[in-house]
Amino acid sequence: MPSPIIVALDVESLAQADAMVARIGAEADHYKVGLQLLTEAGPESVRRLVSVGKSVFLDLKLHEIPSSVAGGVKAAGKLGASMVTVHASAGGAALRAAVEAAKPYPSLKILALTVITSLSDSDLPEIGLPPSVQTQVERLARLAASCGCHGVVASVWEASYLRSLLPKGFLVVTPGIQMNASGSKDQARTASPAAAFEAGATHIVVGRGITAAADPAKAYQSAVSGFRAVV
Repeated sequence: MPSPIIVALDVESLAQADAMVARIGAEADHYKVGLQLLTEAGPESVRRLVSVGKSVFLDLKLHEIPSSVAGGVKAAGKLGASMVTVHASAGGAALRAAVEAAKPYPSLKILALTVITSLSDSDLPEIGLPPSVQTQVERLARLAASCGCHGVVASVWEASYLRSLLPKGFLVVTPGIQMNASGSKDQARTASPAAAFEAGATHIVVGRGITAAADPAKAYQSAVSGFRAVV
């Protein structure tokens, strides 16, 4: 069972990714590959991690027509990814296409991205939505569950009420995790590992709180302790 602590490898090259994985140590077995590393290094960034026994959360944030979403999910499955993200706002047809495309890859989980953590209530009217992140997250999470997705990506702020709405065993993956009060300010809805655990998150994504730390291995252990989960 992969660790619920997912380390975001938002670095600029395969060499930097390899070096960071080595610095954090063997205990960390779950990594996020997102837009930066995938664009810099391509699919080899996923293959490299999978080849050394790591689980990969491939954060593609697919938001396309259903056939393109299905193609992206199939490619993620062929790479050996364990999780892949699809924007729930792409609609039910796209989510169902993603779930269907994942079926040949039993270990691949489809995660529906609800509302990105940089947005707050005041930002939603700018993109034509009512000013309630909670309402939008709830609507999209229900859609994801009805379409057969395996989980959602949502902030800790929403995790507690999602647990009561979603089916038992549904994954709730929470980004926006800060290890201290001086963490990154480019996300509006953030929380600590302990708060995520208490809210009912099944997984947390931690980036610079670990990778930018003076001792990434120690920071990883701190995240594990804070989340209070058995890794």
